[in-house]
Amino acid sequence: MLSRLAGTSKVRGYSQSASCRRLSRDPQKVRRFMWVCLAALFIAGQPLLVRADVPSTTAVITIYADIAQASYADSHAAAVELQAAVEVLLTKPSEQSLAAARAAWVKAREPYMQTEVFRFGNKIVDDWEGKVNAWPLDEGLIDYVSRDYTESDSSENEAYAINVIANTELKIAGETIDASRITPELLVRSLHEAGGVEANVATGYHAIEFLLWGQDLNGTRPGAGARPATDFDVNDCTGGNCDRRGEFLRVVTNLLVEQLKLMAGHWSGTGIARREVMKDNGNAGLVALFTGLGSLTYGELAGERMKLGLLIHDPEEEHDCFSDNTHFSHYFNAVGIRNIFEGHYVRRDGSEVSGPSVSDLVKAKSPELDRKVRGSINETMKLMSAMVERAKTVEAYDQMIGEDNPEGNAVVQAVIDALAVQAKAFEEAIQLLGIEGIAFMGSDSLDSPDQVLEENKG
Repeated sequence: MLSRLAGTSKVRGYSQSASCRRLSRDPQKVRRFMWVCLAALFIAGQPLLVRADVPSTTAVITIYADIAQASYADSHAAAVELQAAVEVLLTKPSEQSLAAARAAWVKAREPYMQTEVFRFGNKIVDDWEGKVNAWPLDEGLIDYVSRDYTESDSSENEAYAINVIANTELKIAGETIDASRITPELLVRSLHEAGGVEANVATGYHAIEFLLWGQDLNGTRPGAGARPATDFDVNDCTGGNCDRRGEFLRVVTNLLVEQLKLMAGHWSGTGIARREVMKDNGNAGLVALFTGLGSLTYGELAGERMKLGLLIHDPEEEHDCFSDNTHFSHYFNAVGIRNIFEGHYVRRDGSEVSGPSVSDLVKAKSPELDRKVRGSINETMKLMSAMVERAKTVEAYDQMIGEDNPEGNAVVQAVIDALAVQAKAFEEAIQLLGIEGIAFMGSDSLDSPDQVLEENKG
């Protein structure tokens, strides 16, 4: 338990205008009033040390786990709504049902992106995360792609354009795979990360995103993917293999729902993820908590998700590259970070999960540093909001990071800079609390930009 005596505070004295001047004919009352007045005057003039209301580490990590459970439960509920929208699309394919499925996908991203702060520092989440949010993906593994894509260099991945939707038999890493039926086993065991290549993504949000939007062939020009609804219409099929495409979409969406339900259970009252963070009276959770705050802030979000794409001006490096939803994904990552530092999460139904937080622990030792950390988070949120507003009114994120766009580049760079400051503030909080065993994820894009540019020449 982290606890201390608070700084000095003063207790207001008794009013001297009435009690201390009141006369009494009873000598005992006079003496009593004199002692009360003297004591009050002494207390009023002296600092008094009082014990601050500092939460225990166990209480802080309980709220951390409660927010995790609620966030994953909300992600599961949103995925169930996406599942229903996908079924409508497959039953009655139209531009309206496709638009509704796309909107459900975007909505499902909101709670999930707030959970990514739990990935770093929690092994059970990190080991699982690739099944639901792996990116970037070689979309040619799944479905038809442009000629430019198929003619590009494939030396790093022999399956980059294998197109399982169009082919019932595949060969990957010397192994022949029966793909006559699109099943969960085919996606999970045979295709996902096939041949040990991480770009072979067959499950999760981004596989669904590609199936709903198709490739974004616009580069840094306006526009997202534009797959037609007739790609799912078995009676008026475009793109070929509409029955298999629909079954792939159905299976991959069902898998997402199952995986999110599983993770919500891991954070329940008896779940393994909760048990792990509660070890050592919650101190294991403090390490996980700050590892998540720092790693998502610096190495992952500022570095791999933002700086890399900006550095090489490559729209293929944006997170939600088919839907042009990247600005919202980044924003809700930042919201998730704020949730955990402040111990407060707003659920999809408007209810709140809140309680003791690491902000309280920092504030008990240094109110000034707590204000500094909160200020850095607020600055990040302000700049994230500006980026979102630009994406909604001026240009999409992939355009912002494009070459010869100094204004858009500056908007993205401002967020990156704010995240770097935020990471430094988290480091100060860790040092203040004396927590050991924490290492933030780094990023070559932030730490060695010249090397990254050299590697990406041509």
